[in-house]
Amino acid sequence: MIVKTYAAALQGIDAIPVTIETLLDSGFMLTMVGLPDTAVKESAERVSSAINVSGFGFPRKKVVINLAPADVRKEGSAYDLPIAAGIVAADGKIKPDHLGEFLMIGELSLDGSLLPVKGVLPMAIMARKLGYRGMIVPKANALEAAVVNNLEVYGCSNFAEVAGFLNDSVALTPTVVNTREEFSKAYASFPYDFADVKGQQGVKRAFEVACAGGHNILLVGPPGSGKSMMAKRLPSILPPLSLAEALETTKIHSVAGKLKGGSMLMTSRPFRSPHHTISPVALVGGGANPVPGEISLAHNGVLFLDEFPEFSRSVLEVMRQPLEDRHINISRAKYSIDYPAGFMLVASMNPCPCGYYNHPTKECTCSQTQVQRYLSRISGPLLDRIDLQVEIMPVPFAELRELEPGESSESIRERVVRARAAQAARFADDPATHCNAQMSPAQLARYARPTDEAMAILEKAMVKYDMSARAYDRILKVARTVADLDGAAEIGPAHIREAISYRTLDRSTWGLK
Repeated sequence: MIVKTYAAALQGIDAIPVTIETLLDSGFMLTMVGLPDTAVKESAERVSSAINVSGFGFPRKKVVINLAPADVRKEGSAYDLPIAAGIVAADGKIKPDHLGEFLMIGELSLDGSLLPVKGVLPMAIMARKLGYRGMIVPKANALEAAVVNNLEVYGCSNFAEVAGFLNDSVALTPTVVNTREEFSKAYASFPYDFADVKGQQGVKRAFEVACAGGHNILLVGPPGSGKSMMAKRLPSILPPLSLAEALETTKIHSVAGKLKGGSMLMTSRPFRSPHHTISPVALVGGGANPVPGEISLAHNGVLFLDEFPEFSRSVLEVMRQPLEDRHINISRAKYSIDYPAGFMLVASMNPCPCGYYNHPTKECTCSQTQVQRYLSRISGPLLDRIDLQVEIMPVPFAELRELEPGESSESIRERVVRARAAQAARFADDPATHCNAQMSPAQLARYARPTDEAMAILEKAMVKYDMSARAYDRILKVARTVADLDGAAEIGPAHIREAISYRTLDRSTWGLK
């Protein structure tokens, strides 16, 4: 008799169904077909031990297991549970009545206990879409799967418990999560607050503008000026995740195996800060067993690159397409995967190798050639995709000794949320555009048209500072965000002036001694 159990395989951040067919025949060997990888092949030892320890006895027959579809590579240990259930059911010790109703996922240890696996959330979404009654998962994954409504999720501790449930001899209670209620309760608390930052009002304002419009930002300043300190506080002023964004973000982290045990939805925007020695594959994703990279783990959140010029040129250049398209397509000989990559880039760098170019009190020891060479590590096309380029200077001692805290992140966040609400209303008819930074040329012409006086100021500034044409669109997008923060319908002179002030590196005289 052929018995079928049901599992799932991951492709990108989505899941596809996998049918596990089990046949017992005369003989004494176990054969597994259907493109299993090493981890799946090694499941034979785990499965046989778990079946024996659970009291069922591994059948003394030839066992043939087919993982369909056979042209999709099966990876990981998540197939242990459905394989074990199929073998025991084919041996007549589990009733096959309920096997077609459930998707089963889980890794078995030698003693039969169930261990958590990654990618359970996209599998649960697929199970509901395909009409399964429910899922049987390790107890540690139950809350993650139960985020999906209208799907019975049973968290089990061991294989014996699963077999008893399928035989109707063990009663299990499905895990229930009211997704919307739990999400509304989960207000993120942040370890860092802008109230701790003394001075730097101009840089704080630049961060506020960047968060309000979803703009990328680059901080240029000497060591100790507070670049990293303020970047770490950026998540505290970003608008909260919507439920749809939280589900999408959680899917990515689930597939990457980054969710902590017992986790449900991610309720705060991700903040990723990779070291400058990161490889291109680790940044964009892929590998022998493809997983999302840092730019996808930062989706709907922040990717912070400290010491920006120290990253290798190949690493920085692979970000150009994701920054523009908000997704990354990875094509290799054996697979082609599309990962979302809608992140906000925040970068920081010193102005020169010694770090003290333009410092008010310390002298720079670098030559003009060294300064220019250091700045040229960031290519023009990449710099073109950074909307705000802000120069930051150390805080004077008089401001450091003040005991009064600065403006709190909560009050800044309120203004950011109001500006984002205005943008949501503006782009209500275009679901692909969520904030001003994503405006197309047509939307820019429609929504970011400055007054005549403001346009005259922009023209004068571009001529005076010899700005490139590529800065034009960026200035208008930022000016639109500044106007949103002011609650203004039109882009006026003050909005244009502020937007121009955020284009430090576009000025032809910057970096010349």
